[in-house]
Amino acid sequence: MNMMDRRLELEARDREIALREEEEKKNSGFVQVYKKGWRRLQSLIQHNPGAARVFAFLAENIDGSCGAVVVSQNVLAEELNIVERTIRRHTKWLEEQGALVRIRVGSGVYAYALDPEEVWKSWDSKKEHAAFVTKTLVSKKDRENGTVKRRLSLMLKEQAGEPELPLE
Repeated sequence: MNMMDRRLELEARDREIALREEEEKKNSGFVQVYKKGWRRLQSLIQHNPGAARVFAFLAENIDGSCGAVVVSQNVLAEELNIVERTIRRHTKWLEEQGALVRIRVGSGVYAYALDPEEVWKSWDSKKEHAAFVTKTLVSKKDRENGTVKRRLSLMLKEQAGEPELPLE
């Protein structure tokens, strides 16, 4: 292969890579909220607007491949301009309402799992926060995580047997 052929080949490859990157960025910032998710959000806004802000922030930043985000309560507090104690109160309330599942990963750090039938997120490279696809290992022996499997299975149970969210 001569030098000219090699240069043309490299230029074609560069154009192909640029086209793929542009295609990936088309849905930059895209978060899909399904009907069930809109009902959830309306109910949260009506009953606890502060918790609705936390839910919306988590939904905006979830990782599309797993429907969860790992974030510290400190980061949530900074981003939402509220104190950590309020974050703890809101996330506990959201979990009690079935809006999310909290899995303690470390001191003040949780994996927040959202129902994929409510919210789904595509890949995005223009956010201030980065979402990393990871396998997060937590101990089932941890008092706070002892019911992880049950809580996740309740959230993700089949739609057929699931009661509708009230719109109150």
